[in-house]
Amino acid sequence: MLHLAFEEIVDLALKEDLASGDVTTEACIAESAKTVAHAVARKPMVACGGPVFRRVFEKIDPSVAFEARVEEGATVDFGAKLWTVRGSARSILMGERIALNFVQRMTGIATLARAYATAVPRGAKTRVTDTRKTTPGLRAIERYAVRCGGAHNHRDNLGSAVLIKDNHIAAAGSITVAIDRARTHAPHTTKIECEVETLEELDEAIAAGADIVLLDNMDTVTVKEAVARAKGRVLLEVSGGITLARIAELAEAGVDAISCGALTHSAPAADIGLDFDEA
Repeated sequence: MLHLAFEEIVDLALKEDLASGDVTTEACIAESAKTVAHAVARKPMVACGGPVFRRVFEKIDPSVAFEARVEEGATVDFGAKLWTVRGSARSILMGERIALNFVQRMTGIATLARAYATAVPRGAKTRVTDTRKTTPGLRAIERYAVRCGGAHNHRDNLGSAVLIKDNHIAAAGSITVAIDRARTHAPHTTKIECEVETLEELDEAIAAGADIVLLDNMDTVTVKEAVARAKGRVLLEVSGGITLARIAELAEAGVDAISCGALTHSAPAADIGLDFDEA
């Protein structure tokens, strides 16, 4: 499934970088030259992106051989060889930067997601999820990276679930009106989630029949009170102001989900290099 999702993404990246060819490689490297190159971790990280890395080189030159040295989602140490490519030196040089751009981004997200996911205390029911705060055009691979890191995905896109946010409420007139309209028009298979900013809004959302309530930018004391008020009648999600340091305390408060945009919009790129074997 991922293979289908990233085909267009890889095509666009290749077009962006190679539309006019590679004048440096074509000038300096013999057409017959062969090489072996290894993607190497420069720091500890959670490896992610091998299928995309592979596809970059396959599209440039189907004769380039690929070898995955680690499993997707594996935690690796400094110096670990992640993926290896063998074949035309020209083809590998042409794909080097594109392939690294993808896996540095994906591995960075997977590494951050692993840190957040493992911060949930053992035995807690809470899951950590991403949000729609993804790089335009790259959502499929970024969400895959979140899963590789051990966290979960939120809704795929605007058409996949009802999530009533503050501006929907303002435009509709009230939480109750927004939920009533959503219940009337959404498919019967769709759950209704509503964002609230206060405990009073939580009470209104529950009374109006929300299935899930998103507690927006609440401190932990207020979140605990929200859990007590909800009494298991709705699923509770927390979002806004989420940091790694808060994950454990929010999970211990009893929420069902913690959604965190930082997993995708603020993940630092992983330090991965492509090392060529000497000729």
